Amino acid sequence: MSVTHAARDTHAAHATRVAAYAAPAAKAPLERTTITRRPVGAHDVLIDIKYSGICHSDIHQVRDGWGEGIYPMVPGHEIAGVVSEVGPAVTRFSVGDRVGVGCFVDSCRTCAYCLRGQEQYCAEGMTGTYNALDRNGDPTYGGYSTHLVVDEKYTVRIPDGLALDVAAPLLCAGITLYSPLKHWQAGPGKQVAVVGLGGLGHIGVKIAHALGAEVTVLSQTLRKKEDGLKLGASHFYATGDEATFEELAGRFDLILSTVSAPLGLDAYLGLLKVDGALVNVGAPEEPVALNLFSVIGGRKTLAGSMIGGIAETQEMLDFCAEHGLGAEIELIAAGQINEAYERVLASDVRYRFVIDASTI
Repeated sequence: MSVTHAARDTHAAHATRVAAYAAPAAKAPLERTTITRRPVGAHDVLIDIKYSGICHSDIHQVRDGWGEGIYPMVPGHEIAGVVSEVGPAVTRFSVGDRVGVGCFVDSCRTCAYCLRGQEQYCAEGMTGTYNALDRNGDPTYGGYSTHLVVDEKYTVRIPDGLALDVAAPLLCAGITLYSPLKHWQAGPGKQVAVVGLGGLGHIGVKIAHALGAEVTVLSQTLRKKEDGLKLGASHFYATGDEATFEELAGRFDLILSTVSAPLGLDAYLGLLKVDGALVNVGAPEEPVALNLFSVIGGRKTLAGSMIGGIAETQEMLDFCAEHGLGAEIELIAAGQINEAYERVLASDVRYRFVIDASTI
């Protein structure tokens, strides 16, 4: 159900029941339900959610792939919508503003990382947009819903140059790739490889190309080669061909692995130049093996990266708007979520499912 006009008029004093799609238990199909959203506080904004992306991490968490979850679970941390109410102390947003919410909705706000705008690495742990407990000990519920109440500090502005549907995946997939590309200084003169051309990888190709790097896609087969080249890659290689690793040995300054399956790290480290970096943004559910000589021999870096802080997320959105970059999406109705999950696992989407929240 939707928020009623009567309920909206009393948001400052009362919590509100809104429609959502939730997994009632681990590995259970998602189903339509209602959840409680907290009252709009002094620094809160109420967002009418328009679109919510489906991230592979939603599937990991719904299915307890990364540990025990909190149920019922309402996934979704690629949220785009419009502000419909603001608290009395809100200064950053007004009713009608186009906004987004990503992977977290709170942090300690006082540690060194929070103070320098790296809330994603909060020393006390950021509060996830879903599958987490808020300051009151209540579970957080994500974007597979019609409405969200969130502190303005954890809300970003979606520039007018970006349509809301293609902007939604940028709130996770976009910043997940933008942050390491900026940190490892991808740009003119740099050779960058993106492993996997999926929901994350296709945005990584776009952003790396826009930053001025020469981009190569490393995919299991050449099936998506035409897409990769259209998205901005200069080269496309099949990792299923052993000759690829011989031909590309020592080629890259930076490799970004976006895949959530275990990767043969030693083989990919062999593709780096001296002082090159292999950065993992995909998160397999099981451990991976590594021979340390693969990093010692070329003073190479094996690293990881996760999303970005609020300021960097805003920077990413502004960059994408300036360069006309949005996600390649397939818009679905909420009733198709479970089917979409199976298609994500089968790599049958080009390249991000986005839920039309008006169908919830």
